[in-house]
Amino acid sequence: MGLLDGKLGDALGGMLGNASGGNAQGMVGGLLGSLGGKQGAVNTAMLAAVMALVQQNGGIEGILERFKAGGLSDVVSSWVGTGANAPISGAQVQQALGPSTVTDVASTLGVDDAQASSSLAAMLPELINQLTPNGRIEAGSNDMLSQGLSMLQGLQRP
Repeated sequence: MGLLDGKLGDALGGMLGNASGGNAQGMVGGLLGSLGGKQGAVNTAMLAAVMALVQQNGGIEGILERFKAGGLSDVVSSWVGTGANAPISGAQVQQALGPSTVTDVASTLGVDDAQASSSLAAMLPELINQLTPNGRIEAGSNDMLSQGLSMLQGLQRP
């Protein structure tokens, strides 16, 4: 894990209150690793894009509602619950969020739509899981999301 990933782990560790059982850097490493092995700034940009997407859609509750409306209630319930996260495909992400949303994320990251939807499918379940550590949406979780996004955006600047 690179220097940037370590800084990201330290920054997000305080923000998330060590929700992963005391190993915040490991938790962030898991989030970053879920992008298929890409390193450094690409991971930071993807995590920032996913957090911004959640925030733009009304926070955790809002993004979950989009997926529920797309027929994925059982899948997203597993992300919030305390058990294993049900996987989701890039096609399901695109169906739930809409092609224009995926295209916007892809454009922000400088990747194609397939890469963006695949990365969203990898990151969203774990992000939601980490932001709901007790199996429910906690008061203040959207504030944590905003703080994390601010920290990530600060880390992306040279």
